[in-house]
Amino acid sequence: MRRRAEHYYQQLDALWPLRQEARRALLVESRKHKIWKLLRRIPAIGPIRAAILIAVMQTPHRFRTKRHLWTYSGLGLETYDSAEYRTVRGQIERSRKQATVRGLNKDYNHDLKDIFKGAAMRASTAAGPLRDFYDNLLAKGRKPTMARLTLARKIAAITLIVWKKEVRLCAGINRHEVENERVLRERSSDPLGPEFCAGYREVHSEA
Repeated sequence: MRRRAEHYYQQLDALWPLRQEARRALLVESRKHKIWKLLRRIPAIGPIRAAILIAVMQTPHRFRTKRHLWTYSGLGLETYDSAEYRTVRGQIERSRKQATVRGLNKDYNHDLKDIFKGAAMRASTAAGPLRDFYDNLLAKGRKPTMARLTLARKIAAITLIVWKKEVRLCAGINRHEVENERVLRERSSDPLGPEFCAGYREVHSEA
């Protein structure tokens, strides 16, 4: 048993330089994309997460809305509904019974889910607007696991907006001002786009 453990540690020691080399190559390649610097400004999205986001998502325009990204990332809710319609006085009407939530969708991209869940875990422990958003959810009685899920969905939504509109996140995002900031970016000589601060309104609203 001891000899086997020594062999395993030797394998790990041999893989460590390869891991570091792959990390450096990933960062070098990701820096060629202008969006990498914008994604890094999102809280809890570091250089490696930003690089993997670029590699996996490729383009944000694959997702028309944030809910499409949630589903693709395994953050979408699956619901089940039975007896959707009922007969009332001889007329067929839609039932008012709420659909039952069965959990998160099973068919998803595992890399993206790991990114957003890891970012949510980091953001929930580090100081910042997303930590305040997480604490507000807990204060409202939300369970920690559900609060982290909501936080992960929030980070995914922010990522989609920042990437689609190519705006630089400063404090928060107000989607109603995105178009104005896009126009400013087109008129600006700054290759990173304008600062996009909105007083934490979007960050503090639930996803």
